Amino acid sequence: MTDTTPKNLAGLIWQVADLLRGDYKRADYGKVILPFTVLRRLECVLEPTRDAVLKEKKKWVDKGIDPSPFLTKVTERRFFNMTKHRLVSVAAAPDDAVKNLMSYVNGFSDNAKEVFEKFKFAEQVTYLHEAKLLHLVVSEFADFDLRPETVGNHEMGYVFEELIRKFAEASNETAGEHFTPREVIELMTGLLIAPDLEDLKVPGAARLVYDPACGTGGMLTAAEDFILKHNSDAKVYSFGQELNPESWAICRSDLMIKNQEPDNIKLGNSFTYDHHEYQRFDYMLSNPPFGVEWKKAKQQIEDEHEDLGMRGRFGAGLPRINDGSLLFLQHMIAKMRPVSEGGSRIAIVFNGSPLFTGAAESGESKIRQWILENDWLESIVALPDQLFYNTGISTYFWILTNRKAPEHRGKVVLLDARDYWAKMRKSLGDKRKLITEEQIDEIQRLYGEALSVAADPEHELHGKVKVFANEEFGYHRITVERPLKLRFEVTEDALVELEEALKSGKTTAKYEGRDALLGALKTLVGEEPSFKKAEFAAVLRSALAGVGKLPAAVDKAVWSAVSVRDPEGEVQYKKGELEPDSELRGFENVPLYEDIDAYLERDVLPHVPDAWIDHAKTKVGYEIPFTRYFYVYKPPRSLVEIDAELEAIEMEIRGLLSEVVK
Repeated sequence: MTDTTPKNLAGLIWQVADLLRGDYKRADYGKVILPFTVLRRLECVLEPTRDAVLKEKKKWVDKGIDPSPFLTKVTERRFFNMTKHRLVSVAAAPDDAVKNLMSYVNGFSDNAKEVFEKFKFAEQVTYLHEAKLLHLVVSEFADFDLRPETVGNHEMGYVFEELIRKFAEASNETAGEHFTPREVIELMTGLLIAPDLEDLKVPGAARLVYDPACGTGGMLTAAEDFILKHNSDAKVYSFGQELNPESWAICRSDLMIKNQEPDNIKLGNSFTYDHHEYQRFDYMLSNPPFGVEWKKAKQQIEDEHEDLGMRGRFGAGLPRINDGSLLFLQHMIAKMRPVSEGGSRIAIVFNGSPLFTGAAESGESKIRQWILENDWLESIVALPDQLFYNTGISTYFWILTNRKAPEHRGKVVLLDARDYWAKMRKSLGDKRKLITEEQIDEIQRLYGEALSVAADPEHELHGKVKVFANEEFGYHRITVERPLKLRFEVTEDALVELEEALKSGKTTAKYEGRDALLGALKTLVGEEPSFKKAEFAAVLRSALAGVGKLPAAVDKAVWSAVSVRDPEGEVQYKKGELEPDSELRGFENVPLYEDIDAYLERDVLPHVPDAWIDHAKTKVGYEIPFTRYFYVYKPPRSLVEIDAELEAIEMEIRGLLSEVVK
C-alpha cells in the first residue's frame, strides 16, 4: 500500500533512484524518475476508461477510420492512450520490455507524447535496457498508487516539487528556479485574488490566469484552487510559459490531468519568443529567478526596446544586464486587460534589488517611475528571510493593478510581514522558516484592512503598515556645485608633475622645448604664491619670454601644474561664468514634492554660502527604500549589562577549567 502523504510518497519514489546508482550520475536521476512518475500518473488517471477506449478504438478501426478524434470523448480528458499496455503488463514481459514500453508511450495522444519527447524518454529507455535496469524500474513504478482519488492534483503537485527539490540537492542545482514553497504561493494567491471575491462569486465567472515563468505550474494550480474554492462553478483557464523542458513537461501533463488545455503551456523564453503575445489575462503571478542575467536575450530585448518603444513590452527602460527581474514585470504589465474590459491584477516575487537598484534616470529607476506615475503599484509586502529553498535572502511581493479601488488611488501600501514565520523542524536547503496557515490568514486580514490600520496610531499593528502617495517615492537628484578657488605658484613638485605630464601626453610628448620650458619655470621656484591669475600670468610670460609661444596642449599642462586649490584662493571664471570645483561637487536627493531651490536655501547655504545648483544636471529618480521606512532604532546595551554577561561567561569558563583539572 503506497503512503499517499506527498512527502512520504515522494520519498518512496525517490528510493527508485537507488537502482540507478552506479549506472547513472546523481545529477541524472531525474531524467528517469520524473518521466516514469508522469507516465504512472497518466496511466492511473486513464485506468477507469481503459476498456471503453479499446472498445471505441476497435469500432472505428474496423471501419477504416482513425479513432483518435473520438477517444477523448470516452476518457472525458484532453488525452488518451489507445494501447492495451500498462506498466504492469510491460513488467510481465521483460524480454519485450523496450518494444512494449515504447509502443505504450507512442499510443498516447500527440499532446501527451510531446511531454515524453521533451523528457527524451526513448533515450532513457534504451540506456536502462542496456544497463539491465528497465524491468526493475518499470516494476517499481507499476506498484505506485497514483490514482486521483488517492493522490489529488494538489498533492501530486507537491510530489513533483519534492522530487525536483531532491534532485536539485543531489546535483547541486538551484531548486528555487523550479518552484516556490506552497505556503508562499498560498499567501501570494490570496493577496492577489481576495480583493475580487464578490465578483468571483457571480454565476458564470470565468478568469484567465498567467505565469510567464511557470515551472511545474504550482502558482497556476494555487490560483485555480483559490478561485474554485470560492465559486465551484467558475471557469479558470491557465496559461504559462517555461524555459526548462522537464518543468514544462510536468506542468503540461498537470493541465491534461485537470482537463485543461495543455497547449496553453508553452516551452521557451518569454523574453525572446512570447507565445502569448496577443493574449491578455485577469490574473498574473510569478516567481522569476532572482538576479539572473539576460545576456542571452540581450539583442532581441534591446531591439524591441529601441524599435517599438512604449508599443512593445520594454519601452519604459532596461535594467542592468545581471538582473532581469524588472523585465518580467514589464512583460506582465504588457498583458494587462484594459480597464474597460475589467482590468488585471499582478503579483510577483522579487528580492530587494528592484526596490532601489539604479541611480536616477537609470533603467531600473525609469521602470519604477513608469509604474508609479501610472498608479499601478498597489502594495509591496516584505516576507521573512530563509523562506525559499535556494536562498536565505529577504523577499517581497509586489502587487499591481490597473483598476485600483477609489480609496487606494494615488497610494502605495507597504506591509511588513517579516515577523510572520515559524521555525521548521528540519531545514530544506536554505529554507528554515515557514508561514503557518494562521499567519497567512493574519497577513491577508491585515492587507485587507491596511488603509484603516495605517490611519490609526492606536492600532496594535499600526507599525506594520505604512501608506505613501506615489510621488513620495520620487526625488530630484541635484548637483550642488561650489566655485573653484586657486592660488598659483611654481614648486619642485609642480615641475615633476609637469615633466611627467609632458612626457605622457600624446601631443605634448613631441614638444621639443620641454627642457627649456622646465628650466625657465625653475627660476620661479621659491617665489611667493599669487592669488590673482592675471598677476601670475604676467610673471609667467616674463619668465617664459625666451621659450616662445607654447602650443595649446603644453600651455594647458603648465597651468594645471601651477594651479593649486586653496579655500582662500581666487574664484575662477570660465566664459564669464563661475567655474565649479569638481572635487567639491556634491549630490543630494530632494523629494519630488519639494522645491529644490528652497531646499538649497534651507539645508545647504547655511553651511556653504557660495554653493549653487547646476539645474542642467538635475535628474528625476524613483526608489522604494522599504527597510528605511520600517527601521526602528534599538539603543546599544548598557555597559553594566555587558559587564554582567562577560562576568557570567568568565565564571562558566572557570567552572569548565576546574572540571578539566580534576
